[in-house]
Amino acid sequence: MREIVLDTETTGLDPRRGDRLIEIGCIELVNRIPTGREYHQFINPERNVPAEAEAVHGLSTAFLLDKPLFAAVAGEFLDFIAGDTLVIHNAVFDIGFLNAELERLGNPALSMSRVVDTLQLARRKHPAGPNTLDALCKRYGIDNSKRIKHGALMDSLLLADVYVELLGERQGNLGLSTKSSKLRGRETAERAAVRGPRPVPLPPRITDDIVAAHRAFVETLGPKALWKRFFAPSEGAETRQS
Repeated sequence: MREIVLDTETTGLDPRRGDRLIEIGCIELVNRIPTGREYHQFINPERNVPAEAEAVHGLSTAFLLDKPLFAAVAGEFLDFIAGDTLVIHNAVFDIGFLNAELERLGNPALSMSRVVDTLQLARRKHPAGPNTLDALCKRYGIDNSKRIKHGALMDSLLLADVYVELLGERQGNLGLSTKSSKLRGRETAERAAVRGPRPVPLPPRITDDIVAAHRAFVETLGPKALWKRFFAPSEGAETRQS
């Protein structure tokens, strides 16, 4: 199951009054696990960024001046999200801005039927609130210390963690959530039996230099160092003679 966690930054609060999109950040999840695939783009809004908006996200008119227009990146963005579920915090806001940009190009609007709104999930799970992204990060012990200002990609990364917590799925279910635990256990055992040992062992990841550095460090601990017990006899003799 593929889902896209999405966030945007804008010049203001209302696309109907001329506010525009200036940043899109997306994180790909497969079975609720981030794959490492991301989409991130700054966008020239073709207008000035008000000071109050810049104070929130730190994106200035001058910074965005040489960035591409939405028309130039719309195809790449739509290809990335494809037809998959969009996971958005306060989705009405972001979808409103995205659809305003798509409408200018004559493209079909994004349907709210494909959206999971994590704000609505949070309100149902924690009706007393608060349910801002920062508050949810604090509630679930998610490190948001690098979130000095709002940023679409950073907020998407944080929201991906919050989303899994809201669903009670800290560990991804790997697509097996609809099967009973007994069936999952049997399938795991069968896969292990079929897999067997590797035909060719993996190469060692500890180099000779690392081994030599470890021996040298242990020697500094004195003749009764516990770690000397784990040297092979030849290694210990070689070390003592050096």
